[in-house]
Amino acid sequence: MTTSTPVNTPYSRETTALEVVRDLDLTGRRAVVTGGASGIGVETARALAAAGADVTLAVRNPEAGQRAAAEITGTTGNDRILVAPLDLADLGSVATFVRTWDGPLHMLVNNAGIMASPEMRTEQGWEMQFATNHLGHFALAAGLYRSLAAAEGARIVSVSSAAHLRSPVVFEDIHFRQRPYDPWEAYGQSKTANVLFAVDATRRWADDGIFTNALMPGAIRTNLQRYISEEELDRMRTQSGGGAAYWKTPEQGAATSVLVAASPLVAGVGGRYFEDCQEAGPNQPGTRTGYAPYARDPEAAERLWEVSEEHLRG
Repeated sequence: MTTSTPVNTPYSRETTALEVVRDLDLTGRRAVVTGGASGIGVETARALAAAGADVTLAVRNPEAGQRAAAEITGTTGNDRILVAPLDLADLGSVATFVRTWDGPLHMLVNNAGIMASPEMRTEQGWEMQFATNHLGHFALAAGLYRSLAAAEGARIVSVSSAAHLRSPVVFEDIHFRQRPYDPWEAYGQSKTANVLFAVDATRRWADDGIFTNALMPGAIRTNLQRYISEEELDRMRTQSGGGAAYWKTPEQGAATSVLVAASPLVAGVGGRYFEDCQEAGPNQPGTRTGYAPYARDPEAAERLWEVSEEHLRG
């Protein structure tokens, strides 16, 4: 179903997304990047476009998406950059995006998200971070399944975070109806869900040529941190990379997404967790790198899939 040899690459945490695609030709391949109007999303889209891919920016704000698309065309010369509205917290919006998509899809980059937000809920009463970061992307991928299968070698990129080490998916109270709401636990739970999705999507869909991997992009200053104070950001920075004070640029932060989406080094590989352009191993106590065992637990992954389907059925 997926190869077992760990993936090693010539890249590092300093590598940029454009360096990953330097020798790649993605002409004729189609990509969707959620949250593609800013941050690492726009740099992911730029690199895929630079390699010749047709890229759709799936964004909440189409006007910002159009500005990003024009800027990507200006820097890459690729005018096959489309913009489509997508609000991941609104299942109607997801359904509309899926309904209007036509033809194969080679790369789905589930990049958009919110981080450590105040307590907010969807119209269904779902906790907003879990709804946006996981359930919306789950609905999107499931809705695009036929298009992904038609690509005969599609890849799904599930952008997670080292914050998944903060919390497993608490199945008994996913939406904080009984336990006190904590923004970081909620974020960590949603990022664990991103890894578990990669595990079970690969189990279910690898025979259809669809491989899914999760990743940690690194510590990057973007509008993702709009709910976080400068003091908290400084603390996050010094905790990342095993304690080293290191911020990546957005171009560096997008590199691992682009590697997983497009590099031949990751062909036929699924259900893994990557960081700094390398496949990561299990987390070691006292560090903020690698994956938590609960995030790649196949039983938890299958349970999450079933729970997610129940959410979508209403």
